[in-house]
Formats: sequence, structure tokens, C-alpha cells
Amino acid sequence: MRRSALLLVVAGVLGAAIAAFVIDTEVATWSGPQLAGNWDVIAHWFVEHVRFTITAVSLGTLISLPLAYVSIRWPKTYPAMLTATNVLYAVPSIALIVMLASLNADVLGVVRFSYLSDAPIVAAMTLYTLIILVRNIVEAVRSVPDSVVRAADGMGYRRIVRFTTVEFPLALPGVIAGLRLATVSTVSLISVGALTGRGGLGRLFADGRRRGIVVELWSGIVAIVVLALVLDAILVLIGRLATPWTRAGTRRTSRLRLRPQAAPTAAEPA
Repeated sequence: MRRSALLLVVAGVLGAAIAAFVIDTEVATWSGPQLAGNWDVIAHWFVEHVRFTITAVSLGTLISLPLAYVSIRWPKTYPAMLTATNVLYAVPSIALIVMLASLNADVLGVVRFSYLSDAPIVAAMTLYTLIILVRNIVEAVRSVPDSVVRAADGMGYRRIVRFTTVEFPLALPGVIAGLRLATVSTVSLISVGALTGRGGLGRLFADGRRRGIVVELWSGIVAIVVLALVLDAILVLIGRLATPWTRAGTRRTSRLRLRPQAAPTAAEPA
């Protein structure tokens, strides 16, 4: 069950990343000062925002897993890893996006960094997720009971096998919590990319502010809040499906609390 839970999460991350890349988008412009007739514009930028978010969080998760394993395997590297991710997070988002866009170069002949591509904003958001995901994965794995780790060692598990089949599956509740935080944070930060011509739903309130269209501005803000809530609810559902043993433990604890206690008997008089 634990191995299947791990495979479920990994397959979900990979599937989401692949699906995000195949979605095609075109430029959509708000028309008029009213909401009517502009639902397709909101839907367009909503889809692009989802695409950016899924891609960034998926890549961040795939990068964080080996970094977290290195931090757990060699604990002395953990402070340096945290310092590096803190430094990346300290760089202002708009500055990081502009710096990556100014590279104007191809990476591995597949991804091009320029002001006309999505790569700079996706890469920036991916780097920002590392500070959340690496820390959460490491701390979640460290919270696995020592008795379980010693039992796995006694059964002859190698370190990497123990991490993937014992420690990480048991740490999934903490990992999912980190994914939720990283996802909501990414949804918010992506809107900053509107200042560079990207940014998904951020384009709505940036364009609405520039053109003085209050309805467009508020449509972008509300849509971002809705998107964050929807993605968070999806991750909660994935967490419940991937960790059925947590629900069983909760139900068992609830039954023990609700079990009636025997009334104390009064002492018989001498």
C-alpha cells in the first residue's frame, strides 16, 4: 500500500507536468468595461495560470526529492541546502524573471529563455518552491519513528530503498502539506510575471489597472483566489487518497474517545 501511494504521487506529478506542456494558449484581450462577453478571456488566462503553476510545482517537486535525500543521507549538507534556497527566495521575483529572460539562450536545445517565452517565469517559480518543498520533505522524513527505520534496517533495506519504500511514503502527510503551501504561494507569485508580459491571471489586473477597467482588475484577483482554493482542495483529496492509513488512525482514535467509560462504583460502607 505504501509503495502504491508513492507511485500514485510520482505518477500524478509527472502526468501533471506533461499535461501542462501540451496545453496551447493564445493571446486574449479584455473588451469593454463590463464582465459580460469576457468570460472567455478569464478562462484563457485561468488555463495559462494553471499551466504555469502545475509546471513549476511539478518540476520543483522532482528537483526537491533528490535534494532532500542528499540532506537526509548527509546531514551536514542540510544547512548549506537551506542557505542556498533561502538566498534564491530572497531575490525579488520580478528581478529573477527579468534576469532569466535576459539570458536569451537555449537550454539543452529544448527550452529557450527570452522575453517572449514562458521559460523564465516557470523557472523562477520552480526555484521559489524549493525552499518550501526541500524543508518539508526533510522534516517529514525525519518525523518517521526511529523504530520503523531500525526495523527496515534490520530487514536489510539499503538507504535509498528505505527512503523510497518506507520513509517517504510514511512522510506523505507532511509532504502533501508542503505541496499545498508551495502551490498556493506559486499561484500568488505568478501574477507578478504580468509586468514582463507573462503572469496568467495577473495580466487581468495589470491590464485593468493600466486601462482603468475596475471589473477586469477584480476579475483577475477573484479568479486567482478561486484557483488557489481549487488547487488546494485537489491536493487535500490527493493526500487523503495517498494516505488511507491516516484516516484509519483518526477513526480508531475517535472510536476510543467515544467509547463509554464504566461509571465508578461507590465505596460500600464498612
